[in-house]
Amino acid sequence: MNKNVSAAQLRQFIERVETLEEEKKAVADQIKDVYAEAKGTGFDTKTMKSIVRLRAMDANARAEAEALLETYKAALGLAD
Repeated sequence: MNKNVSAAQLRQFIERVETLEEEKKAVADQIKDVYAEAKGTGFDTKTMKSIVRLRAMDANARAEAEALLETYKAALGLAD
């Protein structure tokens, strides 16, 4: 492979990653703003983040995580 072609390709990959990183930061800032807005209207953002995590899981993973949480709570005397 030609050294100049390789360098040009590498530069393109790096620039694409840098652009995506900038976009990722912008999205993260927008998410932060949404949580701040929700908090301002009285919602608990910690609970909201937990719900977002749960909704991202498939049903089996969610059931497994909830069962494990209940097992740990029972072991520590925190069961309902």
